[in-house]
Amino acid sequence: MEPLTALWLGTPVWIWLGFIGIVIALLVLDLGVLHRKEREIGVRESLVMSGFYITLGLCFGAWVWWYMGATAGMNYITGFVIEKSLAMDNVFVIAMIFAYFGIPRLYQHRVLFWGVLGVIVLRAIMIGFGAAAVQEWDWVLYLFAGFLILTGIKMWRSADEQYDVGASPILRWVRRRFRVTDTLHGQRFWVRQPDPATGRVAWFMTPLFLALIMIEFVDVVFAVDSVPAIFAITTDPFIVYTSNIFAILGLRALYFALAAMVDRFHYLKYALSLLLVFIGSKIFVADALGLAKIPPSVSLGITFAILAGGVAWSLWKTRGQGIPARVEGA
Repeated sequence: MEPLTALWLGTPVWIWLGFIGIVIALLVLDLGVLHRKEREIGVRESLVMSGFYITLGLCFGAWVWWYMGATAGMNYITGFVIEKSLAMDNVFVIAMIFAYFGIPRLYQHRVLFWGVLGVIVLRAIMIGFGAAAVQEWDWVLYLFAGFLILTGIKMWRSADEQYDVGASPILRWVRRRFRVTDTLHGQRFWVRQPDPATGRVAWFMTPLFLALIMIEFVDVVFAVDSVPAIFAITTDPFIVYTSNIFAILGLRALYFALAAMVDRFHYLKYALSLLLVFIGSKIFVADALGLAKIPPSVSLGITFAILAGGVAWSLWKTRGQGIPARVEGA
């Protein structure tokens, strides 16, 4: 039993294994049971699944609170709320990617599932490097804080701009170096067909796989914001990673509920920009006040206030738009 109780990144190994087991069980349940056959996911199902993942994430947070203490529990919930909120901005971009490639709703879950699987691995790598850097050099936190403030300001100034999928450098790079089909081939990522240039049968990438690549690329870009944001709250790798992953696991379900209503949450981007500035400035404010850090309860309260204000203002400003017929009849 000693290997299981040994500490790894400050947390007993058995707790890490338990968390990994929960994640694997959820992925198997999703792909192997609930969505074994390709089908279009309706908004009602999306809301139910999103509620399930949010409840599960909060229940895990309650366990963290009970087992690891109130401070750890509050830091987890704050990180979970921040990552969930930033993921909503990610949803808007994912909707643009699917629209650009003409991916029907029938195949979107497959792309999002493998996208989330990639995110779990990429976030582990990024958080691992971040935790090592923070442990080795204390000043890295100030670097993260300054970056968040600048990112928040940039997000505010570009809130009205639309993400241009076609102008992405990664998309242009992939298209120059790989064979890509002009049309979809069902749910397949790769197909074998004759190359028009040589006449030989070769492997071709489909637009479905291009969409997956773009979603992974966009998540890396968003992680550059969200990972430092949670490190500014806590440097515990377990809290940072688990709050990230539990928030992201429900991204697929959240997407199908919000994709048809993205315009109703346009002003949320301004709230997210203020949130990034607040999180980044916490470290400098704490130093100015002679505090070790801003109390977690204060951080959580201000975070909820900023996000609630952003959602309420968005819904109020777009109240005349109503809900699209496709959503109402889903």
